[in-house]
Amino acid sequence: MVISIVLQVFAVGVAIKLTKVTKYNFSWILLTVGFVFMAVSRLVEFLPYVSNFVPQDFREIFVWIGVTTSLCFAIGVFFIQKIFKYIKRVEDSRRLTEKMFLNAVIQAEEKERKRFAKDLHDGLGPLLSTVKMSVSSLAQLEHDASAVEIINNTEMVINEAIKSLKEISNNLSPHVLNNFGLLRAITSFSNKINAANMVHISIKSNLKDDRFDSNTEVVLYRVLCELINNTIKHANAKNIHINLNKDGNCITIVYKDDGHGFDVKRVTDHPSGTGMGISNVFSRISSLKGEISIESDKQKGTLAYIKVKIENE
Repeated sequence: MVISIVLQVFAVGVAIKLTKVTKYNFSWILLTVGFVFMAVSRLVEFLPYVSNFVPQDFREIFVWIGVTTSLCFAIGVFFIQKIFKYIKRVEDSRRLTEKMFLNAVIQAEEKERKRFAKDLHDGLGPLLSTVKMSVSSLAQLEHDASAVEIINNTEMVINEAIKSLKEISNNLSPHVLNNFGLLRAITSFSNKINAANMVHISIKSNLKDDRFDSNTEVVLYRVLCELINNTIKHANAKNIHINLNKDGNCITIVYKDDGHGFDVKRVTDHPSGTGMGISNVFSRISSLKGEISIESDKQKGTLAYIKVKIENE
């Protein structure tokens, strides 16, 4: 009996504490009142053991307390769905806030990338071109053999610098993505990788020249680039296969390489070092409310499946 009373009092304390958490929801208040009446009933049952109190003298009152307790629980349980609706609203609000935050971060990142790429292209690019013209003019003058060699080497270095500048600017904000869309952009990126003989990338797609929301295109492009870079850096793979397709109102991506694989759980649970790339992939897809799953085993390669709802521009 004592244990029962202690448990009832504890339940009352917890119920009262949760009343504030549930924003004083009517159903939870009724449940709390029911717990209070139950605790009182247990206490009354215990009184005859420690005093001369005779419960039979108040039998009718206790009957009505029992009826009231049952009524409180019945009505409280009937209306408790309001609590679940409130919890769902809070959860939906949290997810929306997270999505808005991730989108803001991604958009700010892309804006800064574009600004930096523009500064490089419009600022440093013309300066290097001017230097190249000056060196070319200087090369037309008569010089001894050693001076000609220096001028030629200088011109070669300037050409390499201009080429590197274009590549950096394009990687920061690829004009192909902005002008021609996702498929052309990822194909262009893959062709550069194939030309360098780092790994062979094959792409199958039904997108053609389809265009989508710019945020969706940017996110998927960055995700695919991240997956490719991870394969090149860590997987020691020879081949990468990408299926990029539009299926109804969704874009689906199946990414597969034949590398030595990695421990997905360890990398996602501890996103430090090389795991940051995979963590960014999950975050970017989450910002689009998309689905992503990655399977990988040592010596069996990596398989990634991505599905994102899209809006055509």
